[in-house]
Amino acid sequence: MSTRTDTRTRTSTGKAERAMPTAEEDRASRRMAWCVAHLLRHAPDHVVADLIGRLDTPTRKYLCRDEWLSASTVTLLLRHGGEEDRQYVARNPHVVGRPLPGLPGPARYAARPGPSPELLRQIGPGPFTTDELIALLRRHGRRPRTPITLLRMPHAPLDHGTLLREHARDPLPPTAVEALLLAGGLPREVCRALLDAGTQDTEGHLWYRPAVRAVRMGLLTCDELVAHVAPAHRTLLLADIPETRGLRWSLPEKTGMRTSVARALRPLRDDPRLWAELLRHAPGFRGTLPVLVARIVRGTLPAEPAAAAPHVSGLDSTVRSLAPQAAEPVGGVDRELALASLAVPMPTVEEDIRWVRDCLARGLLTGEDVIRHKAPACWALDEDHWLGDVDHPDRHDWIAPVLAARSEADRLFALALGADPDAWWRVAVTLPDFAGTLPHLLLRVTEGGSVSGRS
Repeated sequence: MSTRTDTRTRTSTGKAERAMPTAEEDRASRRMAWCVAHLLRHAPDHVVADLIGRLDTPTRKYLCRDEWLSASTVTLLLRHGGEEDRQYVARNPHVVGRPLPGLPGPARYAARPGPSPELLRQIGPGPFTTDELIALLRRHGRRPRTPITLLRMPHAPLDHGTLLREHARDPLPPTAVEALLLAGGLPREVCRALLDAGTQDTEGHLWYRPAVRAVRMGLLTCDELVAHVAPAHRTLLLADIPETRGLRWSLPEKTGMRTSVARALRPLRDDPRLWAELLRHAPGFRGTLPVLVARIVRGTLPAEPAAAAPHVSGLDSTVRSLAPQAAEPVGGVDRELALASLAVPMPTVEEDIRWVRDCLARGLLTGEDVIRHKAPACWALDEDHWLGDVDHPDRHDWIAPVLAARSEADRLFALALGADPDAWWRVAVTLPDFAGTLPHLLLRVTEGGSVSGRS
């Protein structure tokens, strides 16, 4: 299927002008944008940027307006796109979570009144030097709102070198880092450096806020978080933040973070010895997760981890959830029938959804099964086609099948396509009209296999 449509006509003066697309061209652009939006959730950042650049103007417009754009795709669209892309994204009512409705964002913080009289009595009216401001952020960094207020009070322009040296010497509290991301006006490289938390523990309930805020504001993508958050065990824990009140991952953001973490862990393959080494060394390793994984694979870590390494609550269960799973559900003939039914859609979408949900509830199917066996492949990638519509794009009532399906899709795409933008593009242009399953599609694209699919 070609995504390039010539909608130009010639005027009497011979100049080319753009005509309105036909209904068929419009439907093709909408469907292509829908498929690309789901595909980009599983692609690394450089592939996302490359594929966006290959789309024609109508498809790119619909992509900016798509309901299921991932947070990282929105960030890259805003970072690398033109003014027209930014306008379409800004008018997209479904680009939720920047910030979530009801949670404080930069505009709401800016609209709050100035410092309270009590705070003014404690610290004075300013202006503050960079050293004084950093000291105040440390002293008043227990709650997110006070650091924001401090940054809006008169102060000298922040010296980035001083800020980074002080943070490296003694990391700032998470709420102070979050305030700097929100209102500090910092360049991207400084924001990345502030995500190194040093020896701070993860027992407090606010430790993850800077990372969530960086993604929520569009400062960084999930891949960039994985590359820069330190120590490594924090990156692992970001893949499985528990459901809490206040700022936290939405379901699409959580799946995006798990995709990026799993991509960093892929060199460990399914070797139990390497995964055991990850668990042994992660609590005491001060560097980033990609560096830790590279050293595990090369075998350059010390034989024994640091004796003073702290116990990290929840790390074991998080690593187990990210490790390759070999267990298969049991079900005999009923399971075989359920698998076969995935390739034969019911007369209506509603009946199809009821059947798949019933099989999931009875343990006959898993999210991995849906990705492997449901046809067409574009429906398998869209949870709404087998779990039903939700009233808000940030959640599903069944989270486990969604996480399992995304993880299996990540694995299949990585195995077949790797980091080759040309291979990802071939999948993108084939997906909208392909009638087979996702494994069949990947086989057709990578090996030229003759499998069922409409041309």
